[in-house]
Amino acid sequence: MTSFGPELLRYVFRAGSAYDLVLYDRLSEEERRALAEVAREPGFYGVLRPRGEPGRGLKSADHDTALLLLTLREPGPLPAYALARLGEGAERTIARFVADGVLEIEHDGAFVSGPAALALFTRQDTATGSDGRVAALSRAALLYAQAFPGEDPHRLALRLYAYNRLPLTPSWRRLLPDTAAVEHHLGLAPGGVHRKALDRAWRRLADREGWISWASRAVAGDEGNADAPTWKLYVSPRPESLVASEAAVVGDVLAALTAARARQFKIGRDAGNLLRADKIVAYFPSFERLAAAADAVVERLAGVPAQGVPFTSEIGGVGLLSWGMDPPRAERAWSLGESWRAWLAQRLARDLLAARHAAASATGAPIEPWRFALDRLRLEGIDPATWTPGALLWRES
Repeated sequence: MTSFGPELLRYVFRAGSAYDLVLYDRLSEEERRALAEVAREPGFYGVLRPRGEPGRGLKSADHDTALLLLTLREPGPLPAYALARLGEGAERTIARFVADGVLEIEHDGAFVSGPAALALFTRQDTATGSDGRVAALSRAALLYAQAFPGEDPHRLALRLYAYNRLPLTPSWRRLLPDTAAVEHHLGLAPGGVHRKALDRAWRRLADREGWISWASRAVAGDEGNADAPTWKLYVSPRPESLVASEAAVVGDVLAALTAARARQFKIGRDAGNLLRADKIVAYFPSFERLAAAADAVVERLAGVPAQGVPFTSEIGGVGLLSWGMDPPRAERAWSLGESWRAWLAQRLARDLLAARHAAASATGAPIEPWRFALDRLRLEGIDPATWTPGALLWRES
């Protein structure tokens, strides 16, 4: 975990050179339309528009941020009014600004931000993080993304999100060309070995792109609410295990989810989606129910070859099971509707690209881009050992 002390606030600062502060009124008509909803928020000023450096995105700016940047056009210490307004969160907020290039700090006669600055005021705990297959996959995904050519953050985020997906070979295309074939080979079609158990406990939902989904009959009135987090159990066997032995793996997972009263689950609807790492996802209203299902699945699927879902929290150490969560919908200020793993991939991609650009600059970067991306996540209160949103992120959303 990253920590820092009050010495950060003692630096000389200036407004960063990576962004232009633009008043909402001076945006184009198209930009104003796109920002119409956020513009209604109290204190909204405008945007911070990146000056073309890869990995940086548009940021909204409130009155306090705008005043701080206008004040620090001339280098100097942080003004007292800003520290008073930020209160106990001053160090973390300023650290984010410096890490993102919104502010720069003076060091050895030059002003720095991003990786070069973060190394000056952060302190790493001695712990090296989680062990296990999922942790290793997550590190491998970051190293892969660090070396991936190009500067498109969206493309890089997709690569991170899809990491450890298996190749779609001609044999898989022939075996599982569509939803009907998947249901047949997994024993879920009419007359299939698991169909009666499925119909007793689950009702089919409308198909979504890439998925076949079911909701529990037993918890139909226990759907939770927008103010509660959603807990996700990822079941990630190798795809050949799903279609072997009369789809016994599917039956074992189905029995465990039914007994633990999962709210909903989904399975990839064709070969391409069964080759992805997160091929089976179950949803729970509480961690206790998720843990009960995980215990049962671990016992039933002992020895089943695992694939593993990067950027999730390991259960058991072999990659077969892991978990994650989405924050309450009312508190997802970071989200435009995408999943938590998708948001993580976007955030990591952006910070990897920013750090790569810094490493290629004249001053260079003292830490590898993938490590900077993790440090930047920690500033949001996210622990990369579990890849879950902490209370800090929820509270500040």
